[in-house]
Amino acid sequence: MTVSTTPRYAALDVLRGVAILGTLGTNIWIFTNVEGLVGYINGTGRATGSWSFVQDVLQQVTQGKSLGLLTIMFGIGLAIQQRSATGRGLPWPGKYPWRAGLLMIDGILHYFLFTEFDVLTGYAVTGLVVAFVLATGIRSQRIWIACALALHAAMLAVVVAALAALPANPGNRTLSPNPYADGSFWDLVVFRAENIALFRLETIFILPLSIALFLIGARLYLRGILDPEQARLRRILMIVGFGAALPIDFALGLSGTDAGLVLGRYGTAPIVAFALLAAVAHRYADGRAPGAVGTALSPVGRMALSCYILQNILCSTVCYGWGFGMAARLDGDTIVPATVALFAAVCATLMIVARLWLARFERGPVEWLWNVSYQALAGGPTSPATASGPPPVSSSRSGH
Repeated sequence: MTVSTTPRYAALDVLRGVAILGTLGTNIWIFTNVEGLVGYINGTGRATGSWSFVQDVLQQVTQGKSLGLLTIMFGIGLAIQQRSATGRGLPWPGKYPWRAGLLMIDGILHYFLFTEFDVLTGYAVTGLVVAFVLATGIRSQRIWIACALALHAAMLAVVVAALAALPANPGNRTLSPNPYADGSFWDLVVFRAENIALFRLETIFILPLSIALFLIGARLYLRGILDPEQARLRRILMIVGFGAALPIDFALGLSGTDAGLVLGRYGTAPIVAFALLAAVAHRYADGRAPGAVGTALSPVGRMALSCYILQNILCSTVCYGWGFGMAARLDGDTIVPATVALFAAVCATLMIVARLWLARFERGPVEWLWNVSYQALAGGPTSPATASGPPPVSSSRSGH
């Protein structure tokens, strides 16, 4: 069955497209760093001169916000699936653990082969937890949200305090040998395996926050955040997110300290993400069809999983030593314009490929493979609500 996207819910595909390209806007700076994620964390490979401020601003635009929005969209996807299942009298979470297991496998392969900052494994664990929480009452869900946010706030306070007490990062440590610039494809696979504890630390750290964002996203969807009647709720989210959280977020991110960057990424950025959700939902709440921008973003949103993986494959091929090795040839004067150009090229590629693919097929290639695997493991054909694969791909109100 095809995945229908009514004009009323066109916001869902657009939002997923924004989230996917937004994650690229954050990760692209990791790819173009000659030392990859290690260099990005250590602060090496920075732009020089006037480009330095431009780099800081561009990084702050998407820092944490796209991750927050993508997490919220996963929660909305779960709510869509739950509503569709219960509407047909099916048990919930039912066979969802198979879906979470497949997402975990996708994430593990994605991590070792292409990106040590993969989010799919974390979403698989979070989705499994939240799927069972959604089967409980509203009061229980509120308790889960409150406890998860409290735990996250406590953990974030400890980390920020520790970073504030440490001396400033000099940014002159180098990675030697450097598998990103000099290693083969297999060398990077081994490097990720050897440093899995370090690279998966963020996934563990943000687990409470992810649970909260999943649940809040689900609650907002079920409350009707996409409906015309919830204009007041959307305005409140936009006022809080854009009016209060966004200025603080930029002030923290541009402060030049690791503590400020972490507090913004995991503190204020998720609040801004809710404002982004509200803004796009408000744009389409009256049932209007996507304009030129929405039409370009919607195919990316419909093929969210395929596009997320494809963008990392493309950037790895262009930037790493086993591919074209672009990152090693950049310096402080060229890293910003080169990164912006690569971002624009990959975005355009994703939009074109997604549109051409969906003109002929009903699902993206990874979504199709995921669906076939789910049918084989769970037994029997998938329902319309689950035919599109993981949570980010369901698109209509009924989940069809």
